[in-house]
Parts: sequence; structure tokens; C-alpha cells
Amino acid sequence: MHMQAVILAAGKGTRMKSEKPKVLHELCGKSMLSYVIDNVRQAKIDEIAVVVGYKADEVKSTLVGDIAAFVQHEQLGTGHAVMQAASFIDDDAYVVVLYGDAPLVNARVIEEVFEFAYAGKKDAVVLSTVLENPYGYGRIIRDENGKIKKIVEQKDVDSAQQAVKEINSGVYCFLGSALKKALKELRPQNAAKEYYLTDSIEELLAGGYDVDVLIEQDSDIIKAVNDKKQLAQLEKMMRQMINNQWLSQGVTMMDPENTYISYDAVIAPDVLLYPNVVIEGRSIIKKGTVITSNSLIRNSIIGEHCMIQSSVITDSTVGNHAKIGPFAHLRPKSILGEHVKIGNFVEVKASTMGDHSKSSHLTYIGDAKVGENVNLGCGVVFVNYDGKAKNVTVVEDDCFVGCNVNLIAPVTIKKGAYIAAGSTITEDVEEYSLAIARSRQTNKENWVMRPGEASEEEKEKE
Repeated sequence: MHMQAVILAAGKGTRMKSEKPKVLHELCGKSMLSYVIDNVRQAKIDEIAVVVGYKADEVKSTLVGDIAAFVQHEQLGTGHAVMQAASFIDDDAYVVVLYGDAPLVNARVIEEVFEFAYAGKKDAVVLSTVLENPYGYGRIIRDENGKIKKIVEQKDVDSAQQAVKEINSGVYCFLGSALKKALKELRPQNAAKEYYLTDSIEELLAGGYDVDVLIEQDSDIIKAVNDKKQLAQLEKMMRQMINNQWLSQGVTMMDPENTYISYDAVIAPDVLLYPNVVIEGRSIIKKGTVITSNSLIRNSIIGEHCMIQSSVITDSTVGNHAKIGPFAHLRPKSILGEHVKIGNFVEVKASTMGDHSKSSHLTYIGDAKVGENVNLGCGVVFVNYDGKAKNVTVVEDDCFVGCNVNLIAPVTIKKGAYIAAGSTITEDVEEYSLAIARSRQTNKENWVMRPGEASEEEKEKE
């Protein structure tokens, strides 16, 4: 069976109140158009055309793989949009037409529409569903024999048609030759001179073509997005689908309705997610890890049996049995080994830390190479920026860096060295040495009792 798909993605989406093209708005980290394209590909359709219009170049830049793009320079209706792809459509192909803002139309639905059209040798098939409140949708009008007669848009329905609950989903399957014939017969229907694809159904019926309707039982699947409220509704539905998938595979969520996981994240069994956890991008969370509330993990790999407490981790890798937080921040290119501890108010950026190293509180680790079994005391600062460039600090295995130490990069603290608290280190420290770089303490006795000041006894008498 020769299959093709035409995806309509030309509209601006005025009701979205956004400069971004409507089809590029995201659900769980993925654009609506990308969902539609992936669903088409999962239905084993390789020949795909996308009709773009508003900010055409921006939309085209998101297309991945062998996809034909056609530009609708003027948005003159859905029929006019399909006309732009007429050269793509083969006469002997079955062509599914669907909207780029309907991301829930999955591969199963697309395959069923194709099979229904192909097996029945239909010239056109309309996918419909039944809604308790059909307001806003085009109605499927049937004749006395139950056959489709036409599709009537909401603004054109009469009082009798208003009660019809079977609606047009916006998904069609045409025999290529029949579709091209219908497109040639379309005429503008209003003052805006728009061409409606729905009119092609009536044109084909008038020409004696075999047109039928396939009813989809799950009405949620056909939902599309026209404004930010509907976008939020679909986001919630998509999030529920994603969460249910991971729950069924052994992930524990204390509050699934308030757990946010991107479409491409991977989570292992026995991971525990507290409420208000956000996992974005291509993140991987391995088995046995616990992530507490108000944590954000983005494009990062978290090892097995880690504890992540109310922290932000971006583009980083965390080894097994690590403890992060509370209130820690791992910035991009941070790589932590096993059993590493990054405590409260510690920031790590573009740095590596070896196994069993720890920084428990109030520390900045930037552009650093920290070895194994290193202890960084409270208030340690890796001073990496000299005003022009970021420089690297190396702290080798088994080092101890005391509290309130400044390490002025570039500098190397060699294996087993100790840095005294309060030091500012500007030169390399040799193995197993103790570096002290601070002013010697001076105590001035009776300094408080300076000439001219009353003693404590005199103050009490006053």
C-alpha cells in the first residue's frame, strides 16, 4: 500500500496570542508538529509533506529527515493549503491529511484510517467522533440511509444540525487521484476567499466517488489546540499519559498530577519522585534514586541510588550513590563520580569530581578537576575568572581544603595536600604539603581601653 501524509502547519494561531507559530508550541518538551510527524512515521508512512505559512522558515528549520515542505504564502483556508502540496500527491497513493496542532492523533488512529480506506477501496474517508458538547466543530451530516452527506461548519449549522453530536476530527484519508480532482473543484466560500477542505467531501459525493466515515471512540484523541487554555489542557493530558507509562513500569510518584516529566526522559524502576519534581529533556534517572520536591533535572544523567534534594541539575552527570542538596546547583558540564556529596548552597560548573569527594556547604566549584576522596570545606571558592578567560584549578586525590579558602586559577593542589582555612592560594601546592596563605594573627592587649575612654567601672558609676 502506497501511503503519503500531508500535514497542515501554515496557520499563525491568532488566538494563541504569541509570536511563535502555533504548531511550534510545546507539550512536555516537544512541539505539537513534532508529535504529529513522529506519529505519522510510527504509522510507517515515509513520504511526508508539511505545508507551512506563518514564519515558514522557522517552522521548516524544525523539520528533521526527508520531509517535503510547501509554503502557503496566503492563508486562504485548509483546502488552499492542501493545494500547495498537489505536486507531492501521487494518484495511486492513499493520502492522510491532518493538522499540525493535533498531537494526540496517534499511529494507531492513522493506521486504522488507512486500513479502512484501503480495504474498502474508498476514495475518501473522514475520521469522526461523538462529543457531548460539539460546539465549535464541523458536523457530520448523514442522509436517511446513514451515509455521509456533507460536513457543515459550526457557523453554518441550522437549528436541526446544531443537535448533531458527530463531528469532523480534521483527519482525512483520500485516494490521491480523488483528492486532486476535488481540489480542482473547490471554490472560495466567503468574503475572505477561503477554500475549505471540508467542501471536497461534498464535491466527491456529487461526482459519484465512494466517501465514508470512520468513527473514533476515544474523542480525546482528536483534540487540537487553538489557544493557550487548550494548550494547557493537552499538556495535562500528555503529562498524564507519560506519567502513567512510567508508573506502569515501576516508578513511584507521590503525586502524579504534580510531577512533570518530558516526553524523552527515561526513568528506571524503584525511582521515587516527590511532588513538584520537574524532569526535562533527555534525562536518565537510574534505579533506586530519590528526588525530592522542587528539584529540576534537565538533560542530565542521575546514577543509581542517589538522593537529590530540592536542587537544580542541568546538562550534567551524577554517579551512583551521590547525595545532592538541598539547594545545590549543578550547571552544564558537571560530572560527579560515585558517593559524591554536594551539599546545601554549593554550585558546580564545568567541573569533575572523583569518587567519595564532598563539598557540604556554601562553595563555588567552577572549571575544576577535583580528584577522589577530596574534602572541600565551607566557603571554598574556585576563583576561575581573571577578567578575560576562565582558568582551570586541579585538586588531586586525598586533598583537604579548609573553610573560607580561595583557589586562584590556574593552580594545582597535588595529591594529599592540606590547605589551611582562610588561605588564598595563588601557587601550586606540592604533595602532602600544608599550605598556609593568610596574615598571621595579632592580638593587641588592652586595645579597647584606649586613652580618653572610660573604664567599665567608670561607665557603671555614670
